[in-house]
Amino acid sequence: MPLKTHLDEQPNLNLTPMIDVVFLLIIFFMVGSTFAGPERKLDLDVPEVADREALDSPPPARVVNVPQHGRIELDGVPLGAAELADQLRTAREENPAVAVLIRGHRKAEYERVVTALDACKKAGVRKLDVSVQLLKRR
Repeated sequence: MPLKTHLDEQPNLNLTPMIDVVFLLIIFFMVGSTFAGPERKLDLDVPEVADREALDSPPPARVVNVPQHGRIELDGVPLGAAELADQLRTAREENPAVAVLIRGHRKAEYERVVTALDACKKAGVRKLDVSVQLLKRR
C-alpha cells in the first residue's frame, strides 16, 4: 500500500484583490462627495416666485414632407410654396425659435426640396434640419 510522503496544501483565500477593490471604492466615494460640498457652503438667498408651474417646453419642430409625387406637406397638410412660406412665417412670429425638419423622399424631384428650403429662407427660419438615412456598412 502506497504511503503519502508529502502533505496536501491547504486551500487558502487570497483577499488582496477584494481589498484593492474596496479601497478604490472608498476613494471614489470620497472624491465624489467633495464635489457636493462647495454648493452647500454658498451663502445665497435666491429669489422667490409666486407661480410654481413648470416652464413651457419648446414647441415641436414643424415637419415639411416632400413626397415623391404631389404637393409639399407641412405637418401632413398639402400646401403650395407660397402657402408654406406664409405658414412658416406665422409660426416664426409666434415663436422665433421655431425649428423645421425637412423630410424628402429618396426619389423626389430635387426642385421640390429646394422649394421647401427656399420657403424656410423666405420665412426667416433659423433652425433647419434635413432628415437623411445613414448607409449601412457592409
